[in-house]
Amino acid sequence: MMNRRNFMATTLAGGGALSALQAMGAETPFENHSGKKLSLKVLGTNWGFKGTVDAFCAAVKQEGYDGIEMWWQSGQERRKELFAAIKKYDLEIGYLCGSHDADFKKHFEAFRKGVNEAATQSERKPLYINCHSGRDYFSFEENQALIDHTLEVSAKTGIPIAHETHRSRMLFAAHIAKRFLEENPAMKITLDISHWCNVHESLLADQPEAVKLALERTIHIHARVGHQEGPQVSDPRAPEWATAMKAHLDWWDTVVAYKIQNNEPLTVLTEFGPPAYLPTMPYTNLPVADQWGINVHMMQLFRERYLK
Repeated sequence: MMNRRNFMATTLAGGGALSALQAMGAETPFENHSGKKLSLKVLGTNWGFKGTVDAFCAAVKQEGYDGIEMWWQSGQERRKELFAAIKKYDLEIGYLCGSHDADFKKHFEAFRKGVNEAATQSERKPLYINCHSGRDYFSFEENQALIDHTLEVSAKTGIPIAHETHRSRMLFAAHIAKRFLEENPAMKITLDISHWCNVHESLLADQPEAVKLALERTIHIHARVGHQEGPQVSDPRAPEWATAMKAHLDWWDTVVAYKIQNNEPLTVLTEFGPPAYLPTMPYTNLPVADQWGINVHMMQLFRERYLK
């Protein structure tokens, strides 16, 4: 049986040396020479959490998160449970709104209702509203109607409303998002750029203008690391993902630099997902890594990198 020393020697003699060097490169620190500090809040996701809202909020608080992001709850009892939990554990919240309906008229009505309720309820004002907006097969004009509505609501309420760069939604691809952003100067986005890596089967080096515009308009980040063949690496700490990790760090560094320069706050959701987003072992469906642990690692990474 090969012991650890022999394994490491063999690995470094082969392709492992490159991975080790890549991993070192991914850890290049963020340089803040402005003298100003970033206002950062990091939130936890209940995606994949098995337990009550109270148990989820207790776990998030224990890990040291600032708050949570959850879908807006349409039912009164579920809202009551949510509000009680975030008050009990003194947590901030960002609401997620959207619709899954394939019919545009039904989709718009559900979307409008959710955004309006989340923005005007008096129980707990959110840090932001993040929207799963439209569908990739809706027309430009149909998706534009959703943007128009959120711009109107945000102007009336003062609540930042962002549209997420997400597969199957209106901003599913970099070049599509570019047109929406160019035609809507006040439009803001939630940057989950891992989706674009998957959609374009690249780390987006060939679309610098679209990426630059997206980074400039970002007010909220979903901190998941994607790669050319999927929206989520198995574990961002693993050296084989160093190139993808470095690409995401570079994008996030740029957003942070904009926020510091403009004295604007930044919110981040650590959003590594459960199976099947998280790769699994064949036949058993056992995850290859610990989702909760990865998200806590990402929370600590953002704090270490941008607040020290």
